[in-house]
Amino acid sequence: MTRPLLNSALAGMGTTIFAEMSALAVETASINLGQGFPDTDGPAEIAAAAADAILSGRGNQYPPGPGIPELRHAVAAHQKRFYSIDIDPDTEVLVTAGATEAIAAALLALLEPGDEVIALEPYYDSYAACIAMAGARRVPITLRAPDFRPDLDAIRDAVTERTRLILLNTPHNPTGMVATRAELTEIARIAVERDLLVVADEVYEHIVFEGEHIPISTLPGMRERTVTIGSAGKTFSFTGWKIGWVTATPELVGAVRTAKQFLTFVSGGPFQYAIAAGLALPDSFYAELSAGLKGKRDLLAAGLVAAGFDVFTPQGTYFITTSIAGLSDADGLDFCRRLPYVCGVVAVPNAVFYDDKVAGRSQVRFAFCKRSEVLSAAADRLRQADWSASGAS
Repeated sequence: MTRPLLNSALAGMGTTIFAEMSALAVETASINLGQGFPDTDGPAEIAAAAADAILSGRGNQYPPGPGIPELRHAVAAHQKRFYSIDIDPDTEVLVTAGATEAIAAALLALLEPGDEVIALEPYYDSYAACIAMAGARRVPITLRAPDFRPDLDAIRDAVTERTRLILLNTPHNPTGMVATRAELTEIARIAVERDLLVVADEVYEHIVFEGEHIPISTLPGMRERTVTIGSAGKTFSFTGWKIGWVTATPELVGAVRTAKQFLTFVSGGPFQYAIAAGLALPDSFYAELSAGLKGKRDLLAAGLVAAGFDVFTPQGTYFITTSIAGLSDADGLDFCRRLPYVCGVVAVPNAVFYDDKVAGRSQVRFAFCKRSEVLSAAADRLRQADWSASGAS
């Protein structure tokens, strides 16, 4: 056939960097600090709730399209408990197959071909794919080391007559930046003045070490124009269950649901019951989650500094962005492809999350959502690496 098989909107995207690096970790028996998944399961009571749901026949057949009532009510209660947001569980909550589907459904529902989307780069790689599948164009606002703060003037200047929405991620993956109230207030002001929608990816909302997580939907004028995305995977360490949700006004939820029903229709019935139980866990669970990951952040950061990396300490999420400029002349992608063979550790190059490849050329991301002994072992391997012998420098 002379015509390419792959839709031109997705040309050049290929296999995700996470799949490539995880496969390399298996091939080389390396410690995988690339893909962001924990190496231990979440709370036993949540797993028991899932098993009980399966064995008792709850959720084994198609659950309701918007999600089971128990989970929708639990999501609404969660938003009220942590952020004083009043949400109608029957009309303002939609359960999705993880945050990735929520992002896809929101962008496919809300964008028309030719629309422009302002997004903070580096960005989660599905953003680019979903914007492209919607026929829209991404307009990146580059977060720059060492602080990775959003350039508010650049955001304002980027708005044109074709701008439809701002795709906001805070706490931010991969940089770990947590947007301040002042920054969010200005972004909200821009959205209101220019009549823009905001899709707010808040999946790391409970993993904040410095600052605080402020949902942009709580700011003046934003309730009616914000689609907020949450996820159980990051908070409860059950990433394989793929339970996420959208909260928004009935009109926005209805739009997203229209797209979502033609993606997975429904998913994860028994797991929805389990996550409903998880969202009701006491405040101590959420405090211990953040404190435990902060300790792991500091453990790995110290090891990376000792190994010669320039570390940009994250305010949130469970990723550390580093610079390899002091270790290697290679770009981040080449460095990460060699790293498992040099010392048996896998990381991810940040350049794949940028349109501005120069800005991310020397950046490498490590995940610290692993057991402390695994992080210590990885730090030891990195410290003992012979960079000159590896050909990486």
